[in-house]
Amino acid sequence: MKNTARLFLVALPLLCTPFALAQHQTLTVNPAASTVAFTLASNHDTTTGTFHVDKGTVDFDRSSPKLSGLIVVAATSGNSGNDGRDKKMFKDVLDAGKYSDITFAPASYTGTIAPTGDSTLQVTGVFTLHGTPHPLTVPMHLHIDGTHCTADTRFKVPYVEWGLKDPSWFVLKVAKEVDVDLSLSGSLSSTN
Repeated sequence: MKNTARLFLVALPLLCTPFALAQHQTLTVNPAASTVAFTLASNHDTTTGTFHVDKGTVDFDRSSPKLSGLIVVAATSGNSGNDGRDKKMFKDVLDAGKYSDITFAPASYTGTIAPTGDSTLQVTGVFTLHGTPHPLTVPMHLHIDGTHCTADTRFKVPYVEWGLKDPSWFVLKVAKEVDVDLSLSGSLSSTN
């Protein structure tokens, strides 16, 4: 009887291993519940606005720091509340007729993804703007509640340094970086 009990205690962790291992999960972004907000300062005023998330998926596994997927934002969806300014942004700065998508392709993360609740990560990937890829690492707050997941980050895009046109002219001086607040919301699905 004692040997059977010892064998059971030794075998129990091995029997439970498949359940303890992290599952591969996919976050499928809900565009209607996700937002991209931007803030651009100048010596005249501060411009705020939004862009529309077209689609996105992010694949991850808690047992590996690797990520894959793509978040896609429509370059022509920018809305600052001023049609003339927005048309100038689409045509002169973003060249949205030629480069219709702004994307982020996550590749890896540091930190720990909790199976439920909050997690704080550093996510590294490739941010493509104006057709040019740029490596980027952003802080990310992740919240998992059952099959619902949100991911929030705030970062700066040095758009002039990255080769986009500076919208400054005459006495108007515009910041060379734009602040971006990205809030993704979607559903999680799992596979073994």
